[in-house]
Formats: sequence, structure tokens, C-alpha cells
Amino acid sequence: MTNKRVALVTGASSGIGEASANKLLAAGYTVYGTSRRSTLPGAHPFPLLTLDVTDDASVEAAIDELLRLEGQIDILVNNAGYGIAPAAAEESSIQQAKNIFDTNFLGIVRLTRAVVPHMRRQGRGRIINIGSILGIVPLPYVALYAASKHAVEGYSGALDHELRTQGIRVSVIEPAYMKTQFENNNIEPDAKLKEYDQIRAKLAKVVGKAIAEAESPEVVADVVLKAAQTSRPKLRYTAGTLAGKLNFILRFAPASILDKVVRQSLQLDAKE
Repeated sequence: MTNKRVALVTGASSGIGEASANKLLAAGYTVYGTSRRSTLPGAHPFPLLTLDVTDDASVEAAIDELLRLEGQIDILVNNAGYGIAPAAAEESSIQQAKNIFDTNFLGIVRLTRAVVPHMRRQGRGRIINIGSILGIVPLPYVALYAASKHAVEGYSGALDHELRTQGIRVSVIEPAYMKTQFENNNIEPDAKLKEYDQIRAKLAKVVGKAIAEAESPEVVADVVLKAAQTSRPKLRYTAGTLAGKLNFILRFAPASILDKVVRQSLQLDAKE
């Protein structure tokens, strides 16, 4: 028997993925990250495998390489994803909707399908999916992102029931705004309408302020480590103060209160 524990973190070149990989490394895991683009050797304290979560062959090659190097995989952290800059739902084409689901949701499905057979043979494993509080408290003007994270919630819950008897547990982490480059990497809606120009400009300021005041990605990384190490993992973990507040309101307050909080937070009804 060996005490070696091998973790794979997708989208680990920056932000939550990088913080999670560093946290696992410090806890004694053998950590590999992934990035769509190749990076300079030594740029991170853990090796980065080239991986595009939207490409079946790329996923298969990366998992094969990891197993060749280490012979096992104990933790999978599905973090790779992106958002669309705040905009109305009708300002994104069908193709843009397909693209965000291909990364944020089907990317998780691809990685899960690739690692589960190996975890099943080991008789153990943890799959930790980085979702979002927007997956259970959807905000307006980020409809496609919220929908993709809602899909992650449903998939994770079903998967945990399926795999639990085989020694594999699944958890989903639900952060809110975090001080990363995530928003800076948002893509623009591809079917903009002039009717939404004013609200888009307003939301950019509101979200920018929220990001400037947000917590660090290490807050999420702490929760990832907790989910990886605990003997009795939960299905869902909120991460950060704002996510915790929204989750509390969702669970214990009348729906009208949550509705009011959502609209006030984005200043949707404020008079100019």
C-alpha cells in the first residue's frame, strides 16, 4: 500500500484552479494542473498538462499521461470554465449558448467519464466540481452562465448517488464573486441589442465594484481541500461570505425576500 495521493485540477494556470492546486500541494498531494495553453516549465510549483476540456481526444490524452506518470488518480477538481459578460439572455446566439455549456458542463462530463473507471478500479476517489452560487440563486443578465452551473448542480447530485457505493464521492463548491481574473476573461455577447446598452454599462460598474471588494480565491481553495480530506464529504459547499448569505436567504427566507435582495444587489430598480 502507498500513502501517495494524486490530484488533478483543471484550469489551474490562475485563479481558483491555481489556488486549489497550491493548497492541495501544500497538504501533501501529488498535484497536476491543466491548461488549454502550454506554459513555461517551472512557472508553477506543480506540472501543467495541456488539456482542452471541450476536446474528447485531449481529455483522453491528458488522463492517459497522468496515469502513465503516477499510476493512479485520487482527486479530480473540475474547475475549468468561463463566463459571458453581463448581458441579456437574448443577446447570445444559440452557438454561444452551446459553447459555454460545452466548457462549463460537458467539460466536467468528459473529465468525469475519463477518470471514473480508474477510480472505480481503485475503490476510491473524490470528484470536486467548481460550481457557483448562481447555480442555485440565478442572477439576471448572466442567464447562460447560471444555467450551465445549474446543470453542474444536478449532474453532481445524481453522480454522487451513483458512485457512493463504489468508494467515490462527488461534491460541488459554490462560490460567489472572487477576486480573480475570471471576469476579465469573460467573452462578450455575440448578438448585442441597443435596447440593453444602458443596463449593460450599469452592470459593468456594479460587477466591477463587487469584484474589487471580493474575497481571494484561497477562500475557495480552503473549501476544496476540506471536501478532499473529510471522511464524510457533503454534496454541496458554499465558499465565501456572499455565497453563504445568499444560500441562507434561499433556505430560510420567503422567496420574496430573495427576489428583493437579487434586484437590489444589481440595482435593477434604482432610479437614475
